[in-house]
Amino acid sequence: MTTEMSKAFDPGEVEARWYAHWEREGVFDAPDAQTGAPAYCLQMPPPNVTGSLHMGHAMRCTFEDTLVRYHRMSGFDALFQPGMDHAGIATQTVVERQLKREGLSRHDLGREEFTARVWRWRHESGGRIALQQRELGASPDWKRSVFTMDPGYAAAVREAFCRLYEEGLIYRATRLVNWDCEARTVLSDLEVENEEGQNGELYEFAYAIDEADGGGEIVVATTRPETMLGDTAVAVHPDDERYRHLIGKRLRHPFVDRLVPVIGDAILVDPKFGTGAVKVTPAHDFNDFATGKRHGLLEINILTLDGKINEQGGRFAGLDRFEARKAVKRALAELKLARGSRPHVLTLPRSERSGTIVEPMISTQWFVKMAPLAEPALAAVRDGRTRILPEEWVKTYEHFLGNIQDWCISRQLWWGHQVPAFHCAQCSHVTVTRDERPPRCGGCGGADVVQDEDVLDTWFSSGLWPFATLGWPAATPALAKYYPGSDLETGYDILFFWVARMMMMGLHFMGEVPFRRVLLSGLIVDENGDKMSKVKGNVIDPLDLIHGATFEEMVQRAMPGAPLTESLTKFKKAYPSAAEMGSGFPAFGTDALRLTLTSYSPGAKRIALAPKRVEGYRHFCNKMWNATRFVSAYLDGVSLDGAVPAATGLANRWILSRLGAALGEARAGLDAYRLDDTTSALYRFFWTDLCDWFLELSKPALYGDDGPARRETQAVAAYVLEVALRALHPLAPFVTEELWQRLPKPAGRPATIAKAPYPRPEEGRRDAEAEREMAILQEVIGAARSARTEHELSPAVEVPIVLRSADERALSLLSRERAVITKLTRAQGEVVVEPAGGPRPRGHVLGVTGGVEVLLGLSGHVDPAKERERVTRQQKKVEKDVQLMQKRLSLPSFVEKAPPEVVEQAKADLAALLRRQADLALALELVEEL
Repeated sequence: MTTEMSKAFDPGEVEARWYAHWEREGVFDAPDAQTGAPAYCLQMPPPNVTGSLHMGHAMRCTFEDTLVRYHRMSGFDALFQPGMDHAGIATQTVVERQLKREGLSRHDLGREEFTARVWRWRHESGGRIALQQRELGASPDWKRSVFTMDPGYAAAVREAFCRLYEEGLIYRATRLVNWDCEARTVLSDLEVENEEGQNGELYEFAYAIDEADGGGEIVVATTRPETMLGDTAVAVHPDDERYRHLIGKRLRHPFVDRLVPVIGDAILVDPKFGTGAVKVTPAHDFNDFATGKRHGLLEINILTLDGKINEQGGRFAGLDRFEARKAVKRALAELKLARGSRPHVLTLPRSERSGTIVEPMISTQWFVKMAPLAEPALAAVRDGRTRILPEEWVKTYEHFLGNIQDWCISRQLWWGHQVPAFHCAQCSHVTVTRDERPPRCGGCGGADVVQDEDVLDTWFSSGLWPFATLGWPAATPALAKYYPGSDLETGYDILFFWVARMMMMGLHFMGEVPFRRVLLSGLIVDENGDKMSKVKGNVIDPLDLIHGATFEEMVQRAMPGAPLTESLTKFKKAYPSAAEMGSGFPAFGTDALRLTLTSYSPGAKRIALAPKRVEGYRHFCNKMWNATRFVSAYLDGVSLDGAVPAATGLANRWILSRLGAALGEARAGLDAYRLDDTTSALYRFFWTDLCDWFLELSKPALYGDDGPARRETQAVAAYVLEVALRALHPLAPFVTEELWQRLPKPAGRPATIAKAPYPRPEEGRRDAEAEREMAILQEVIGAARSARTEHELSPAVEVPIVLRSADERALSLLSRERAVITKLTRAQGEVVVEPAGGPRPRGHVLGVTGGVEVLLGLSGHVDPAKERERVTRQQKKVEKDVQLMQKRLSLPSFVEKAPPEVVEQAKADLAALLRRQADLALALELVEEL
C-alpha cells in the first residue's frame, strides 16, 4: 500500500475496509485437517439472542479475540468458535413483552405460532449481534457459527438427555421447587437472587386447639401469613416445656375444614425464635417440606401457576398471593386470632430473570443426579488437568461442586429444547427417545403418546457447547482436532451456571476436560464502581464509543421516556471524565476501545470503565499513525531480510534492546492472561521509547546526507516499527494492519499482519551497555528540560548548557552525543562538556543527576523580578509543609502508634522538603546574578 497517508488516523475509513478483506480472504478460517501445526481452540461464550451487545460483551469479545489472534500469529491452527444461545426464559420474556404491547399473550397465539414468532425475532436479533461482533474486531471462523436450537445441536441435546436417562442420572420426581409466577416456570437455585436485609414483619396469630383435645390456643409466628392456608402441622421443640404437653393434639384451621396436628421437631424449631411454635406448610417452604417428609405430612399446594390462591384456599381463592396476605390478616383479626406483629429483617428470593419474588411450590419436574458428575469435575481441577485463573476462584468452584444438589432441568416454557420424553395416554408410561417423531409407547406399545410440554433449562444445552459445536455425537475431524479446547474466557459470575456444568458434561460424555484453562474476568462497571443498569442511567453502548454519539442520543436510547435533564445528570455523575468531553463522545474507533479494555487487569472483580482512558488510547492510535507516517517518509530504498539489523549508533542499539525487553513482557502477559501487562509494556515502548526518544534521537541521521549512519538508522527504524506493529496487532488489529501494509517487510511474509508471526524477544537485541549509556543521556536531557520548565522558559528560547562529571566514561559519552543533547535540550550554541570541579558559572542554575552536573545559563532569559516572586512563593509553601511535617513527627501518638513504614515515609518526606528548601535558598541567591 503506497497511497499517501492522511495527517490523522480515521478509524471509520480503515476498520470496515480491513474487516471485509479479512473475511473475504478467509483469514479467520480454522482447518479441520491435521496440518502439523498445534491446535488452539477458544469457544466463544455464546451471547444470548436477546438484543444488542453491551459493554460486558465488548470486554469478553476483546479479551478472547486478543488471545485467538496471538495464537494464530504464533503458528497455531486457531479456532475461535462462534455461536449464539437461544436463552430460553430470557428470550421468551422479551417476545412476550412485545406481544403484551400488542394486547396479546403467548396463549392467544398457541405454542406453534408463538415459537414461530420467536424464530423470526431470533433471525432479526441474531444478525444484529453478529454485525456488532464484527465491529468489535472479533475474528471467529464465521462459517462454523452455531445456534443452540440448530437441528444438529438439538440432536446433540437429545442424545445427552437420553444417555443420562439410560444411565439413571436423569429422573422425574415431585419436589418442592423455585417457581417464577410471572414467567410461570421453575427456576434452579442459581437462577434465584437472594436479597438479604429486606424489611418485613413477623406476624403472629393463634390456632385454636380442638375442643376434643382440651381447647385453648397456640400462637405461631410467620413472615408469610397467606401460606397458612396450606398449613398441615404446627411444630414445637420436643424439649420446650411450654408446648411439650401439646404434642399430638389437633388444631382447628380457621378457614378450611382441616385439623392440624402439633408435632415435635428439634430440627425445624428454635424455641428462642418467635413464639417457639412454627406453622408447617410443606408445599411452600423448603424447610417445611423436609419436615413434612420426616413426619409424613400432607403437601397442600395453595397457588396457581401465576401466583393466585387456588381452590385449596377456600374463600380466598382467586386472590393474588400478596392481596391474599392482606385478606388473611384481616380475616384473622375479625376472628380475634391476630396476635400482633413486629418488624423483621428477612431475605427475599427473586427471580434473576423476571425480578418477581420466587415461590417454593410442589411440582413434578425432571432432575439430574449431580454428585456422580461433580466428583470427576472436582478431580480435574485438583490434579491440574484444568487450571482456573485467577486461582482465588478455585475454592469457590470446589465449594459449589462439593455441596451440589440435584439439578432441576425442566422449565415450563415454550421456547427451548422440548424434553424428549413422551407420555402414554393408555398406560401412563414415559418413553424417552432420541427420535423427533412420536414413538410407540415403551410400556404398552400404544401409539397415543404426547410429548412432555416442558423444555430443558438453557444451561443444560449450553453445558454441551465445547463438543456439540464440533459435531458431537458424531466423531468429526473438528472434534478430534479441537477438543479439548485450550482456553475458556468468561465472567466469574457464571462459574457455576456454565463453567462447572461444561466441566461435568465434557468429562462425562468425552472422557476429557473441555478446556485446559478457565480464564475468569470481572464485571465492567461505571467510573464510580456501580454496576451498569438502565435504572441507574449509566449504561454505555460500546458502539457509541466506537462511532461517536452525543450524550443526549445515548441516554435517550438507554432510558426512553425518562426526563432528559435527569438522565444526563445521572450519566455524567456515573462518568465524571465524560463531562470534560463536551456534548458527547467523538468516534474513538474499535482499536481505542480494545486497548482500553485490555489495559485493565482481567482478573479484577470490578473493572471501572473511564471514557477518558478511551480518549487516551485514541491518542495512542494516532501516535502509531503519525510515527509510521514520519518514518515511512524516510524509507527510500530500505529493504528488510527478517534479521535484526546491525547497529553501531547508541540510539539504534538502545531501541533494539528496549524492543527485546518489551516483546518479552508482551509475550509473558499474553501467556499468563495478564493482557494489562502486555498493553502497558507495548504502550510504554511505542509512546516513550520509540516516539519520545528514538525518533527524536534519529532525526539528525534521517535528515542528514546519505551515508552509513543514515542507512543504519533507516533500517533500524523500519525494522523496529514493523515488529512493534506485529506485537500490537492482537490488541489493536485495524490500525496495525493499515500501517503494517505501508512498511517494507521481509520476503515471504503473509499478505496480512493477522497471519504474520508474532514477534519473539529474540527479534530485539538486548544490550546492557547501550541501556546504561542511554539512561545517563535520558537523565541529563530530562534534568535540563525540568530546569527549563521550572524557570518557565519558552521552548523557542535557547540557553547555554554546561555538563560536568568526574566520571571519564560519562564525559566520553556526553562528548560523543553532544549534538543530540544540544538539539533535545534547545542549548545555545553547543553543549559544553567538561570535568567536574570548577565553580558554578555566574547566572547558571545547577542540577545534579546520575553523577552529572547540569548547568543552565539563565542570564538574559529570565525576568529577575518574576523569578524572585516565583521562588518566594514556593519558599512559603515549602516552609508551611516543613512545619506541618515536623509537627506530625513530634507527636508521640504518631511516632509510637503509626505503622513503622508510615513513620519512615514521613521522615523521608521531611528530608525531601528540607532539600527543596535549601535548593530554593540557592535559587534566591541566583536571582541576584540574573
